[in-house]
Amino acid sequence: MELSNREGQEVPQVTFKQRRNGQLVDVESKDIFANRTVVVFALPGAYTPTCSSTHLPRYNELADKLFANGVDEIVCLSVNDPFVMEAWGEHQEASNLTLIADGNGEFTEGMGMLVDKSDLGFGRRSWRYSMLVKNGRIEKMFIEPEKPGDPFEVSDADTMLDHLNPSAGRPSFATVFSKPGCPYCARAKQMLVDHHIAYEDISIGNRDITTRSVRAMTGNATVPQVWIDGKHIGGAEEVAAHFGEKAPV
Repeated sequence: MELSNREGQEVPQVTFKQRRNGQLVDVESKDIFANRTVVVFALPGAYTPTCSSTHLPRYNELADKLFANGVDEIVCLSVNDPFVMEAWGEHQEASNLTLIADGNGEFTEGMGMLVDKSDLGFGRRSWRYSMLVKNGRIEKMFIEPEKPGDPFEVSDADTMLDHLNPSAGRPSFATVFSKPGCPYCARAKQMLVDHHIAYEDISIGNRDITTRSVRAMTGNATVPQVWIDGKHIGGAEEVAAHFGEKAPV
């Protein structure tokens, strides 16, 4: 296997078959890349573990930072058919990304990244890589090392963001355990919004997440219970103190 770095070259000109609004449509390379700055990350297959758990979600999470540093679009590309890519996107956190099906592998082959993964039952698929493309010309490529298996070391979103802006910060993220109708929960979530912190809201009271779950994790069964960047902050009063605000009444 010989993977070539194509920095300075033009991206391949191909026609992608894509699903848009329930229809198959043609999307040309020039429609994606001409007069624009595009980040592409390519992966071996939809629904595969690393792609679903790490590669795609982190690009979606860092999308706003990438956009703020001059990127117009973030494309996830895989040698899958458009139906698979559409379905995968619906089951992923991919609202900030454009998923492109390179069904025939033409773009991937033109990039010199089409590899034989028959040992995994995949047939010919894309090697994992990422690239920064400006007006159709490849400015930077991060190609995973030629090792057995599916290495994932350099094509990640953080590496791309560091290339664009080494001093770029990372967005904070929060998880909130709450109950519907709880005014303190609403106040805690509003404080997160006011401080531009995205959050996941987990409603307790069903058979999967209960007050006992919250007590086991925090020693306290009251809500809300808030974590920011992996650190347990506590309830609404503790969130207010975290942000230096007056405690809610």
